Amino acid sequence: MSSGVWKIRGRGAGSNPAGRFEQRQTVRQSDGWDLKDLQPPLLRTTVTAEKSKSIITRNASPDVPFEQSINPYRGCEHGCVYCYARPAHAYMDLSPGLDFETRLFYKPDAVRMLRQELSRRSYRCKPIAFGTNTDPYQPVEQRLRITRDLLETLVEHRHPFTIVTKSALIERDLDLIAAAAAQRLAAVMISVTTLDPALKRSLEPRAASPGARLNAISVLREAGIPVGVLAAPMIPAVNDAELEAILAAAAAAGASSAAYILLRLPNEVRVLFEEWLETHMPQRASHVMSLVRQMRGGRDNDPRFRHRMRGGGAFADLLSRRFSLACRKHGLEQGERTALDCSGFRKPGPNRAQRELF
Repeated sequence: MSSGVWKIRGRGAGSNPAGRFEQRQTVRQSDGWDLKDLQPPLLRTTVTAEKSKSIITRNASPDVPFEQSINPYRGCEHGCVYCYARPAHAYMDLSPGLDFETRLFYKPDAVRMLRQELSRRSYRCKPIAFGTNTDPYQPVEQRLRITRDLLETLVEHRHPFTIVTKSALIERDLDLIAAAAAQRLAAVMISVTTLDPALKRSLEPRAASPGARLNAISVLREAGIPVGVLAAPMIPAVNDAELEAILAAAAAAGASSAAYILLRLPNEVRVLFEEWLETHMPQRASHVMSLVRQMRGGRDNDPRFRHRMRGGGAFADLLSRRFSLACRKHGLEQGERTALDCSGFRKPGPNRAQRELF
């Protein structure tokens, strides 16, 4: 661990590499004299208010099923080592490593900004996606309730939304989501990466257990909410062998649809993931990265649209066929296909009732 990489309980990253915009990099090295150099740092989570000018992010990517999204938080305490959102912390002059999961930001004016954007004359109603960057139900949501406040606003104005999460905290908002789903305004995908609790603890240290996620699928389905499973990311020689088991367990729990995403290693994520492999699976590390590169045209990452989610080559093609066969076997629709209703949207604004009277 003398190179500055640690196995820190409850954290996914093992280091704090500099972001790609920083001109200096600092690496811890032990000279053998101070035992403190060999100890992992004491890390506490900090949460800071962030001022933003807008709350809705627009997206024109042809390979994702949404055009609008909201991210109530920047950074994520779940600590998933593979998270493709980690490099965004570099824009805050922070590390995509441990900083990403310990130095969080929230938007205290989220509801005000949402009402402001929805009330604009030019606004056109399209489903808003939650969980596209960081998890809207990460642990800090229990206290701050930013996600719930935003959902209350959308439900009030009959605005459709989708949610992707790996947290059982979503069950807290069952009342709002079920009410919206009854009007075809809501759909949920629960992300399940592995059914192995030990692997979950190292890959996604502060996310819900596999059992809790499957139970959340059952709870949502019983409440009449369209719910699917997102098997993501699929990592060759790490969790890809579980694909069929994940889909089977999710279908048994009540999922009606399924999707999967191949591991992505943009920018600094590659460094963090390779550190994780060397720490947790040293004998398998080179084999895993070899398979990743086979699916990415010889590179660590392929950012091209329609390639970044699925990859290419024999291994990727086999994974795709396995997914399709498992979906057919368990009666799962492939992809996020729930059609939501945008026709009932009501713009917020003062004196609305008086305007409608005339």
